[in-house]
Amino acid sequence: MLGSPARGSGMYSRDGGGTMVAAPLLPSPAPSAAASKGNAIEWLPLQRHPVFDRSRGGRAVVENGATAVENLGGRNLAAWDAAASRLYLWEPEGRRLHRLSVRFGDPDGPAAVEASHPSEFTAVVYYERCDVLVSMIVCSDVYLLEILTIFNLQTLSPSCQINLFVHYISLNREGTSVVLAGSGGLWVMYIYDRLSSSENTTVCRTVSVGTQTFLVQNNILRILQASWHPYSSTHLGVLSSDSVFRIYDLSSDLERPEQEYFLQPVEPGRCQNAASVCPVAFYFGGEHLWDRFTVFILFSDGSVYILCPVVPFGSVFSLPSVKEIYEDASEFRLQSSNSKAVSNCRLAINWLEATFPELTDQGKEKLNLPVLRAHSYALTDASISLQGPLRRVYQNEGVEDSETWVADCEGRAVAFMYNSVGKDSVLVIAWSSGQLQIDALADEVQPLWNVGSSPRLRMNSQGHVMGVAMICEPNLQEYQNMRFIQGTLSNNMVDTLWLGNPPPLLRLAIVDLALPKAALNHPLSIFSDPLLSERIYCLHGGGIDIIVLHFLPFSNINTGVDETARAPSVHPILSTCHNETCSPPLYGFVGVANSFGDSWVVAVMSSFECILLEMKGWKDMLPHFVDVNENPTGPGDAAIHDILRKDLLNGPKVVMLPDSTTLGSLSSDSIEGRSRLHHYIKLFHENYVEYGHKVYIELKQHGEYLKAMLDRQHLQLQEVNELLHRLEDKEPKLNDRITGAFEVYKHLEQRLKNLKNLPAANRKPLSKAEREFKVQLERYGNVELSALSSSVEALNARLRRCLHPSPGGSADQRQFQGRGHVLDARISQLKSSLERLSLVNDATVNKIKLVEQALHSEENAN
Repeated sequence: MLGSPARGSGMYSRDGGGTMVAAPLLPSPAPSAAASKGNAIEWLPLQRHPVFDRSRGGRAVVENGATAVENLGGRNLAAWDAAASRLYLWEPEGRRLHRLSVRFGDPDGPAAVEASHPSEFTAVVYYERCDVLVSMIVCSDVYLLEILTIFNLQTLSPSCQINLFVHYISLNREGTSVVLAGSGGLWVMYIYDRLSSSENTTVCRTVSVGTQTFLVQNNILRILQASWHPYSSTHLGVLSSDSVFRIYDLSSDLERPEQEYFLQPVEPGRCQNAASVCPVAFYFGGEHLWDRFTVFILFSDGSVYILCPVVPFGSVFSLPSVKEIYEDASEFRLQSSNSKAVSNCRLAINWLEATFPELTDQGKEKLNLPVLRAHSYALTDASISLQGPLRRVYQNEGVEDSETWVADCEGRAVAFMYNSVGKDSVLVIAWSSGQLQIDALADEVQPLWNVGSSPRLRMNSQGHVMGVAMICEPNLQEYQNMRFIQGTLSNNMVDTLWLGNPPPLLRLAIVDLALPKAALNHPLSIFSDPLLSERIYCLHGGGIDIIVLHFLPFSNINTGVDETARAPSVHPILSTCHNETCSPPLYGFVGVANSFGDSWVVAVMSSFECILLEMKGWKDMLPHFVDVNENPTGPGDAAIHDILRKDLLNGPKVVMLPDSTTLGSLSSDSIEGRSRLHHYIKLFHENYVEYGHKVYIELKQHGEYLKAMLDRQHLQLQEVNELLHRLEDKEPKLNDRITGAFEVYKHLEQRLKNLKNLPAANRKPLSKAEREFKVQLERYGNVELSALSSSVEALNARLRRCLHPSPGGSADQRQFQGRGHVLDARISQLKSSLERLSLVNDATVNKIKLVEQALHSEENAN
């Protein structure tokens, strides 16, 4: 089982010149060649590597072009193509993409090269003799060269100039396109659309997405997240700092989004804090009923909202899944007596029939197709409702108050992940304080529209919908969801379905990673394991941690485990933070699964090296379910049962002898006496001699096993004796340390008495109101100011668009000439709003400074 490599005693290889090398990668490396070059490798401790070195400085290096705002979100410069078994790495300095083709071998096959130093961690470094150095550090118990082979490395260069810093790359589901996302721009590289090729470098066609929106001059608009849609290879979802979620169809239009959703979580004029209107991240739903048509959106204060239904035009879905939710809605519509529920069902059914017309074509052969393609459609008199914020229910505390929403973790939300595990939909939120909030949906997601709020449609000449834009805000008629009370279903659950209530969240756990302060300055990212969805990886400034979920409310509903077994377990698998110093943050992370059922973790360092961890020891991890009523058996009994069978342990069969009085009258020379004696000898042979022979054969067959067991026990005894000798040698030193500790304790006790006599020792602690006010000030300084800055940036971006419109023809100028007074009014309104917001921001900063000065003066006075 792997632990933290910083605590291991691994090795990595280095040649005489200082370059980290092992066997050079060839297109088809031969085991003999690798083994012949192995004697020229110098094996050094893994702790000597810069990422694990405890003696180095702790200052993290941030690249040019990466701002402090970018460090708050996730960064991932690696992507994995599972179908083609290829690893993609983005090089920030050269601004190019590297593709490594990986081949997995049989883990049970013979070893070609085996590490000569037995240790908990062994590192082997590879490189390819080309224009870029790519090295792999492989950590495992005993590394076998045949398990993983990199047989090809290719450099892919974009066709256009990328001047901004790229902090995230992602592959589409087919592995044909990769998105390069930065805070100020978005590019898509088509891997198989090659323009030119020279030696090992290939120039691929690269296009920018949303140039007029994100890449305009003096634009402050930031891209918060970009992700491919799981049911389409050409649709890209983008969340920006102006609280707009856009979906681009790269096959039709790169500039104008196909769908635009203006997020308005709070009613205008009723915003209590700026963090509640600043989005952070989003995630597309999984393969579970209406989840596949849902977008989950996280805001800075930790609140989660959902948009349903959201479907890219032309995306492909499986027929059984769509048919299941269609039949469920149709059946409920016929059985329900609630007018509101019937109305919501009717809207959902109309949307399904218009988006997937094959559902109503019962007589055609199209219904026999395994998949359905979504048609372009949008309701003309209703906009999608922004459902939320999702309230939380607890298994022992009932339903939370729906009028107020308070975050359970400190800081601000920085990362988000949705994961479908069995029958459960799990939401994981990472906070800037190093905490993970894990919740599960306690009910099904259902679509909801705001009737009367018409969207803006863009049609073509044939009358087909080409684009849609709408304002998404919560439904004001939503009331408190009372379907779940104390973790159980209420009696009238059927009567509350399809009433527009957002699904509640069932709290699973809050995991505190206990990160040092130096690690909190780096971004946090969350990933799911490709094999076991119950395993969650968290990438942070201190390394990588794995969180294992041992209990899920709907998948493990009949397990009957106690509360201790419900809690998830946290294990550090890679530690790069020692004491209060941290290595430069990891720039990428991917989870790799091969066809043999093994899981690997690839982490990209700032030096463009890849740490490869084999998670072989983690796949057999079981939940901590302990049976307190089970009687433990000793190891000796188990060993005896393994050596002798149970029928042999019961002994020979008991022979029933007749009464001795009848035997005394018989003579051994008589015929009857000889017959009786022969009978007894036969019984004795069948029961005792054969039993002894069976025992002899059984013991003889287990002789080698017994010898091996005795040798192992002797070896363990020898190790224990050596350990005892070492302890005896250390005993005087321990006694001296204990004596010194007692002296230090006495000295500290005397210092404590002296400190108690000081005037500041009588200082009263802060009252409850003062503590709450201090927490409120800290939250306002850490969260609200950044949220206000984001709002100011969004207003500046809108103002500059109005002041500097894109150049157009004379027809466009004549078209907008009549609306000049409207634009002037809006510009003046935006200017006044911006000035008021700036004044409020300045006043808030001055108040915070005054409070801080008062607190410092009070502390100095005490």
